[in-house]
Amino acid sequence: MSKNDAAPKGTPKDAHYARLRRTHRDAKAGAAKQPAGGKPARALRPAAPGAPVADGLVLLYGLHTVRAAILNPNRTILSLSVTQNALARLDIGNAAALPFPIDLVSPRDLDALAGSDAVHQGAVALAEPLRTMPLAGLGECRLLLVLDQVTDPHNVGAILRSAVAFNVGAVITTSRHSPAETGVLAKAASGALEMIAHIEVRNLASALEEIAALGFRTIGLDSEGPAVLEETLAGERIALVLGAEGKGLRQKTRETVAALARLDMPGAIKSLNVSNAAAISLYAAHRHLSDTIR
Repeated sequence: MSKNDAAPKGTPKDAHYARLRRTHRDAKAGAAKQPAGGKPARALRPAAPGAPVADGLVLLYGLHTVRAAILNPNRTILSLSVTQNALARLDIGNAAALPFPIDLVSPRDLDALAGSDAVHQGAVALAEPLRTMPLAGLGECRLLLVLDQVTDPHNVGAILRSAVAFNVGAVITTSRHSPAETGVLAKAASGALEMIAHIEVRNLASALEEIAALGFRTIGLDSEGPAVLEETLAGERIALVLGAEGKGLRQKTRETVAALARLDMPGAIKSLNVSNAAAISLYAAHRHLSDTIR
């Protein structure tokens, strides 16, 4: 008996999720598959109450988040719970043609499903996590963003929004000490989670060396870096590396990147939240890369 066919254990909600899995799997024949070479994201870890609902599943909530997930051919959605008003605001065309069940519910039902702290805006989708992409799938992208054990899901979500805004080819994270895919992260990304490739690596130093071999100039952001960022930007492919909240880049990462750079800030505060630093550095890198093709 497969894991999905096993008799559901625990609460009636667990049994409901298990039934949805089986129903969707049986109805999915012929649907679009994930790209070859990807791997399933790791099992979800417990987060805020109501966020991960079962091993390997995630609740996505909020209008932008849910709409982007529905439009993403690489996302498998098992069910959508939505208010009548939110369904109209999702603007997803013929809802009856979607390959998953839709339940019209009350806001109170969604509060119970997603947790009272979730700003669901009337829409909650039960989904499987996205798959990651291998480094070999980078293709011809010119800008990468590498996160060295950035753990806060709100920061990672905000970083994903900036990454999509500046046309980053992929975001690379570490297998350990990175946030699992949850509704909190997806809501903070406001749809960007569905719009960018995600690469997960075990050994970041080795991955940085491989990235460099592909022609990327790897630049680590450090508040005490010896040069300002603009002075370190060179070449036609850039990989920006940002460290964890508080402790910054790990020593091995600092030793592996081609350059360490700081953001030039004239005020009394010399360091920024990692998501703000990501947005500013991506803007500078994008301007540099745009200049190289003029």
